Amino acid sequence: MIKKLVWGPTFEEMLNPEKIPSEIRKKALKARIETPLDPINLFNINWTNHNGEMCYIVIPKELTGVRANIIVMYSKNFPTGSHKVGATYSVTMEKQLAGEIIPGLHTIVFPSTGNYGIGGSFTGPRMGYDTKIVLPELMSKERFEKIDYYGASYIKTSGCESSVKEIYDKCWELKKESANNKILNQFESFGNYLFHYHVTGNSINKVVGELKGKGIGNGRISALVSSMGSSGTIASGDRLKQLYPETKIIGLEPVQCPTLFNNGFGDHDIQGIGDKHVTWIHNVMNMDAMMCVDDMESKKGLQLLTSDVGIDYLIDEVGIPQESVSMLSQILGISGVCNLIGAIKTAKYYEMTEKENIFTICTDTIDRYHSVMGNLDSQFGTMDKTEAAVRYNCIFKNIKLDYIQEGTYVTRKRWHNLKYYTWVEQQGKTVAELNAQKSQDYWIEKQSQIQSIDLRLKNARGF
Repeated sequence: MIKKLVWGPTFEEMLNPEKIPSEIRKKALKARIETPLDPINLFNINWTNHNGEMCYIVIPKELTGVRANIIVMYSKNFPTGSHKVGATYSVTMEKQLAGEIIPGLHTIVFPSTGNYGIGGSFTGPRMGYDTKIVLPELMSKERFEKIDYYGASYIKTSGCESSVKEIYDKCWELKKESANNKILNQFESFGNYLFHYHVTGNSINKVVGELKGKGIGNGRISALVSSMGSSGTIASGDRLKQLYPETKIIGLEPVQCPTLFNNGFGDHDIQGIGDKHVTWIHNVMNMDAMMCVDDMESKKGLQLLTSDVGIDYLIDEVGIPQESVSMLSQILGISGVCNLIGAIKTAKYYEMTEKENIFTICTDTIDRYHSVMGNLDSQFGTMDKTEAAVRYNCIFKNIKLDYIQEGTYVTRKRWHNLKYYTWVEQQGKTVAELNAQKSQDYWIEKQSQIQSIDLRLKNARGF
């Protein structure tokens, strides 16, 4: 039976939640704490905390060992504890607005390696859809538990984080089973790109202004550093480069799966990134460098920053303020540590000064990785003070400048050409559209759709 359509915020309201009608905003903020499964929480998809403040932290230089300011936008205050819920809502909203999906008639399917699936498990049921999540069997058990909690079902495919083709194959099976199974693919749907271009990119720009008012940095952005899963988050760099042409967009991959770096492949455990292909929505012709980060360093670094032994070491021996260490322990997941390592690497490689600002993102938090930390203890033994010192000095303070590839025009074309094998050979895209993506005009045309989408959404929901 077809259900009543549920709508949430516009792109502009996700960027500026104060523009949400006051009564709805008031109800949403109350539901944020009291009834987290209420659909009204769709209006809490934004980069602010419960008090309306932007969610960011300037990383202590005692940890980074660099002169530049490294600022992390963290997403623990989003309805699912990850900003990926913004991508799932934006994709679902856009498809519903176009009449491609109808609650009660269609089952929506979110292919994912984790946080997009968790986001879909929140968004789909809240908007009235029977929702399925397709993700690899080796993802952390906490991911599956969250999908259950939010009211979706999941299908496990073989492999680990980088086993995305197996996810695609299962999605093709589901499409063949029923025309009512609709695939909402983060790797190709531009709702994902537009959310990060407009909402994440412009939210970062708000923070730059706040920092300048506090005497931190020069009021500009020198780099946006982002590891790629769906390559949604890195789209914020497209917006930042329009505002600050000197901004460098730095992409990150696992050392164990360096697909763009050297056409590589392999298994790894930086959950949420490194999916063995170049996504359709990744504007690689606008990217300035690729760097690779080791998955074990990302996991061991997370354990240092979140375990009691590591926290005590950072406070007592390194001299990082307790408040800062406490905050770091609450906002970081594996990919967040990867991004932090990449940001430090960027600061050192480009010799950035104390006037310069580097931004990166924390996609999720430690609550998804307690089982992974337990596996580290089983594999290497429990971390003690000496091991904490080794990790601090080797992973953060004295970071290596290896696996760095700058984006010359030839290199960018090679990154771009890798899309052919997934998207034209396997997923039915045309060579003509692939070639069109080489021009920034293609991406500017996509960006220009935001206002019309917002207008149509306001008309559809009636306020």
